[in-house]
Amino acid sequence: MESWQLRFDTLEALRLSSKGRLSYCSHWQEDEAALEGCVAPVELSPYCGWVLDSLSGQLAQEIAPSGTSTPKQSTPLPKRASAEKVPPGSHQSSSPPSSTEPSETKESDHLSLLEMNQEVVPAVLSSKVAKVEGCIRMYEEMHRLKAKERLRQRQEEQEQMVRAAYAQASEQLKRFDELRELKRHQEFQELQEVMEKSSKEAQGQQEKLKEEHRHRAKILNLKLREAEQQRQRQEELERLRKEEGQERLRRLYSIQEELLQLNQQIDPNYRHKDLPRIDLSAYSNRGNQICGLVSGLIRTTSERGFPTQADVASTERALQEMRGLIASMQQEIAAALEEKKRKDEEEKKQKQKELEKKEQMKSQTPASAQQSGEKQQKEGLQVKTEESIMQWYQQLQDAAQQCIAAFSEIGNCKGNTEVKKIKTNLQKAATIPVSQISSISGSKLREVFDKINNLLSGKPVQTEGQSVSVTQHPQGLEFVCYKLAEKFVKHGEGEVSFHHESAFPIAVVLSGIWELHPRVGDIFLAHLHKKCPYSVPFYPARKEGTSVEEYQRMLGYEVHDSKVEEQDHFLKRMSGMIRLYAAIIQLRWPYGNKQGAHPHGLSYGWRWLAQMLNLEPLADVTAMLLLDFLEVCGNALMKQYGIQFWKTMFFIQKSYIPRIEAVTSSGQMGCLSRLKNFVQKCLRAQEIPLPKGILTPSFWRT
Repeated sequence: MESWQLRFDTLEALRLSSKGRLSYCSHWQEDEAALEGCVAPVELSPYCGWVLDSLSGQLAQEIAPSGTSTPKQSTPLPKRASAEKVPPGSHQSSSPPSSTEPSETKESDHLSLLEMNQEVVPAVLSSKVAKVEGCIRMYEEMHRLKAKERLRQRQEEQEQMVRAAYAQASEQLKRFDELRELKRHQEFQELQEVMEKSSKEAQGQQEKLKEEHRHRAKILNLKLREAEQQRQRQEELERLRKEEGQERLRRLYSIQEELLQLNQQIDPNYRHKDLPRIDLSAYSNRGNQICGLVSGLIRTTSERGFPTQADVASTERALQEMRGLIASMQQEIAAALEEKKRKDEEEKKQKQKELEKKEQMKSQTPASAQQSGEKQQKEGLQVKTEESIMQWYQQLQDAAQQCIAAFSEIGNCKGNTEVKKIKTNLQKAATIPVSQISSISGSKLREVFDKINNLLSGKPVQTEGQSVSVTQHPQGLEFVCYKLAEKFVKHGEGEVSFHHESAFPIAVVLSGIWELHPRVGDIFLAHLHKKCPYSVPFYPARKEGTSVEEYQRMLGYEVHDSKVEEQDHFLKRMSGMIRLYAAIIQLRWPYGNKQGAHPHGLSYGWRWLAQMLNLEPLADVTAMLLLDFLEVCGNALMKQYGIQFWKTMFFIQKSYIPRIEAVTSSGQMGCLSRLKNFVQKCLRAQEIPLPKGILTPSFWRT
């Protein structure tokens, strides 16, 4: 649109110019008669003769004095040499074309024609003809010069007109540029105004959004403050609930401690010096049941988090019952003492009879002792482990502490970079092979055994591309023995607890290492007893000044941030370690010295089973331990001890399982039911099945 406007502006400027204001006749073709006088050939007047005579005389006078002539002056003579033969009419007819010649050709072309004519025309002409011809040529020259002058003037006028038109066009172009610049400036101003208006509108919109955002932020802040206040109230309520729960838990523990102390007063082997025949086993049994119920209640509440008021009330009722039991026992003892006092007088009168009775009692001492032993076995069990077993347990713990002290330098090497690197490499060399133990093939298992044996023997082994040996540090062997034993125990409570069949390849490797390096076996037992005191077996007693968390750790529980692990996880870990222990006592490394005795064979397993059956059962724990132990090594014990083993199984069914039922709540019957079914099946079939995952002879050929 803009280009069309520019074209119209240019046409308007040309129309207003000086040339554009000229008027032209559109009917010029009708005036052709007026133009014939300009186009017709020139004709000589009849009076041109005497004019030419006078002009030729003057011309001869001008030429004579000169004596010489230029090529232009001499040109007429030869050029018209044939004029005498030509009639006058021919001169008239030939003159017009020569007169129009200067207007049709350029001056240079005319001179060249004259020179050519000089060569052609004859040299001898009549003087009159030559004068006439010369006059004609002079007239033609004058006419040509006038035409040339008019042409020059016309060119100058045209050039002036062109310059004027150019100047006018330049001015118009300048005005056009100024107008276009003005329009562009106006458009820019309008665009700028539009942009400013849009910017103001955007700023207004942004202000509105900011105001809305501030309003929403205020609402969110209010909601956040309300949520924070709600969270603080909930935290306060939770804190109060925890404090109340911890207070109730402390109350439960204090009640349990008091119950245990009261239960210790009920000794099933108690014999008063004045009342030798009094029997307190019933009180002892009921006291043990009360302690077991309270212990199970505490474990159940620990799994839930914190005990409720009902739990505290139940334990207080159990405490009142225990106190009533103690009071009843004391009343019975007091009544027996009263009865004894009354009988003392009669005894004085019947001394002879008493002497006879004493002799009879002496003769019947073996039988009565045997009967009392059987009665104790049936009605009253031990609370503490035998002294010899506890001494053995303490010796193993002392050996572990001595081992820790023996590598104190390499254990505390924070500042020594070189020792720290040796420690890291040794630990990897000891633990990585244990993690590689599996039942894939016998050859793989033998490779793992060789790595561990070479490391303990002082030979260099390759670990992650580095050569490692215990000889790199004086305390390297003690450190490797400790870490290796610790890794075996961790593998038992981790890997074996989830995959029961993995106990056998781990046990056979550890058994072979134990034969060649007894130090590793002793430290392994120390670790195992500390992690799982039921593998001794013994139930740690809470001493004065021992915190609740520390006592839970002594029982084998894992305590993190004052929170005891769940009962199911605890039972799984204990199950894994007992299964590993049961697999060790029956397996031997097939490539070792078969003539020597097992370093920790089935005799230790038989002792563990006998000692376990002599202890008061615990809810959940005892049933689970017996079931795992019998499933893993029951077949080996059956083959080793025969009829004695079946007597033990019968005792478990008839006497010990009812004791476990007495201390087990209704929600903890799972392990007990599985134990009862296992014992019944074995007694019915008179056979203990082989455990799943046992390594057969064909395994070692793979």
